[in-house]
Amino acid sequence: MATVRAERLVNLVLCLLSTRQYLPAERLREIIPGYADAPSDEAFYRTFERDKAELRDLGIPLETGRNSVFDPADGYRIARRDYELGDIALESDEAAAVALAARLWESPEFTAAARGALRKLRAAGVNVDEHAPAAIEPKVRTSEAAFAPLLAAVQAGRAVVFDYRRPGSTEAHRRTVEPWGVVAWRGRWYVVGHDRDRGARRCFRLSRISGKPEAIGAVGQVHRPDNVDLLQVVSGQQHGAPPSTVARVWAARGRAHGLRRTATVLGDRVQGGVDGEVLELDLHYPDSAAGWIAGYGPDVVVLEPDTLRKAVYETHLGVVRSAGADSGGEV
Repeated sequence: MATVRAERLVNLVLCLLSTRQYLPAERLREIIPGYADAPSDEAFYRTFERDKAELRDLGIPLETGRNSVFDPADGYRIARRDYELGDIALESDEAAAVALAARLWESPEFTAAARGALRKLRAAGVNVDEHAPAAIEPKVRTSEAAFAPLLAAVQAGRAVVFDYRRPGSTEAHRRTVEPWGVVAWRGRWYVVGHDRDRGARRCFRLSRISGKPEAIGAVGQVHRPDNVDLLQVVSGQQHGAPPSTVARVWAARGRAHGLRRTATVLGDRVQGGVDGEVLELDLHYPDSAAGWIAGYGPDVVVLEPDTLRKAVYETHLGVVRSAGADSGGEV
């Protein structure tokens, strides 16, 4: 799908999802970038009909109706009750796949399109539901400059060259790599591929790449081997997983569903006047668990081990201090 068409569809979805009223085609023509450039009414309606069909093919429900009996034409909107998904239970590998797909959606291009659409809606006088965009609000969480060029090289099947710093070294060396894929493991991003300089399979952490990688060679020359598990290459699971650490936490009743999927309920407990349960978790990487446990905020309290409890407390304290610094106040 061309970038211009993708941005137009993003704008259209945000527009129809963010308003409670039915918007006629002519009103959408004024609001959505790309429609106003149509050379004629016939060209606009052809494009609009294709976009509606595309959204329906993607499973996005479009409602057709009129705001009052005085409206001369039908309008369109997307009802949140039909658009939003219910609770979904995912296994750990399924959750990882969804997380990766979400990262690919959260690109700067779509962020600009989404924000621009909402600005145009408000400027056009459309009553925007402030809570509606949260369902698909894009956020850029991948800070490494190498992410987008490497992903583009993987999709195009091209080799890349970049300067890479080995752990513990401040000097960067030139590397030529045939990238097979970009994966996340334990909160960090890696590119896996064939290192032409070493003549072997290698993985490189994106945060150690200096500058932006440069794609070289013709399109379609690089192919990922069928028998290679990229995540296994990065995590080194072929050498066996580390021994697990048992942790016990308190979780508020009906909250922290993601944590509960891999936990065992030990019993009920009231914490700070709030009903909840004591859960037991097996953590293979307790050092990195503090970050995602802290993300549940007051809904989860670590009971043991003490090292994990202190790590979560320090994470919460760091967030409070950062918020105070941003607002210019004191914590």
